[in-house]
Amino acid sequence: MARLRRIDDELPRGDGAAVFNRMYLTVTEAVAAGLEGDTVFVDPVFMEQLDVTFASLWIEAYDAGIHDVPRAWAAMFERRHDRAVLPIQFALAGMNSHIGHDLAVAVIQTCRQLDTSPEHAGVHHDYEAVNQLLAACESKVRRSFLTSAGQEVDAYLDPVVHIVNSWNIDKARDVAWVNVETMWAIRHVDSLANRYRAALARTVGMASRCLLTPTLPSVN
Repeated sequence: MARLRRIDDELPRGDGAAVFNRMYLTVTEAVAAGLEGDTVFVDPVFMEQLDVTFASLWIEAYDAGIHDVPRAWAAMFERRHDRAVLPIQFALAGMNSHIGHDLAVAVIQTCRQLDTSPEHAGVHHDYEAVNQLLAACESKVRRSFLTSAGQEVDAYLDPVVHIVNSWNIDKARDVAWVNVETMWAIRHVDSLANRYRAALARTVGMASRCLLTPTLPSVN
């Protein structure tokens, strides 16, 4: 969280990467509070390690050079300064890249680090338990973005609403878990596992690019 705060401090508010990072910091703080509060996790140690591993993948993408940005994140960093793209689009595209690609990778890495398995009932239980925390945060963030978007784009509201409604965090996490199960099942076949992860990154990156379709007139 300290690193996420430093990123927030060093970026201008209109930067697309800053928009996602600020939202992600809010969500990460909520998950951390859940680990310390009343949320019931079967294995808090696993969840804490997963949270750190998951966040590290975003930080690695942020730190990567322009030619080394992971495929799942390429669209975000290409468009980050495009003023024809709304903040809510950067937030959703970032969530799509992070959940669609990084979450499955993080679950697999964490299982290996802690010598456990996605097939362990507690792992899936805790994965599902996070959903309530994330849904509450995502709903609050989405409302705040939509309020500002509605003030800014009255004449362009239809395409904005269409883009915003095309992505759903619950469905994205359901798909991510299917990817976890698939990647775990093929983990010992290196060539297939590598091809699957590369294909996943390309597919997720393509969806993020669609979410970042410019909706405002270009500003010179």
